Amino acid sequence: MAAGCCGVKKQKLNNSMPAVCCNGSSVHPNGYSNGLTVRPEMCYYCFDVLYCHLFNCEPPKGPLTFTNDPYPLFVTWKIGKDKRLRGCIGTFSAMSLQSGLREYAVTSAVKDSRFSPVTKEEFARLHCSVSILTRFEEAADYLDWEVGAHGIRIEFLNEKGHKKTATYLPEVAPEQGWDRIQTIDSLLRKGGYKGSINNEVRKSITLTRYRSEKITICYNDYILYKHMSMNKSSH
Repeated sequence: MAAGCCGVKKQKLNNSMPAVCCNGSSVHPNGYSNGLTVRPEMCYYCFDVLYCHLFNCEPPKGPLTFTNDPYPLFVTWKIGKDKRLRGCIGTFSAMSLQSGLREYAVTSAVKDSRFSPVTKEEFARLHCSVSILTRFEEAADYLDWEVGAHGIRIEFLNEKGHKKTATYLPEVAPEQGWDRIQTIDSLLRKGGYKGSINNEVRKSITLTRYRSEKITICYNDYILYKHMSMNKSSH
């Protein structure tokens, strides 16, 4: 089930439901260290995939120039000069990057329930971000994380005693100007908690923190890349 990742609408998320949304120590088992995995070609590929979906073309084929190792990942689409969010969906289950990006490039653009699907007319105004999630750690408590450094995923019981979870990527809190408590309170609301929020509620949270490698590419950079690729292949 997919849900919003960067906004404040409710979401449902657990280990058996891999598709989730967001608004950004243990080491990931594939052994990659932070900062070495994400590449611009991943965003170019997402643009290719979405273009083919919107314009009914044959999907792009390999060989692709980035690793196909499994990682948790998110794809985010924003639009215009103000980079307004248009969709953000991903998975906490490690997926082979090439198939994962192919799936979530489209899912995040057309199936984020907070927004209408991205249209052909919007394509040339888009910005694409790929976030590769790494270094998941169980936090000691709801304050055991750093704004801007960590993404957080919380698990809690709502007023009816139902288990709920929600996540924000690392960039969300600094973009909104939130401190840790404001971020936690927003995330509780996003996850569907409707009651009064106090320290007792916050202390009941189970929090997992993680890091994210992120890269963002705009449409103009994508077009430049396509032109350069075509020129290379013609020589």
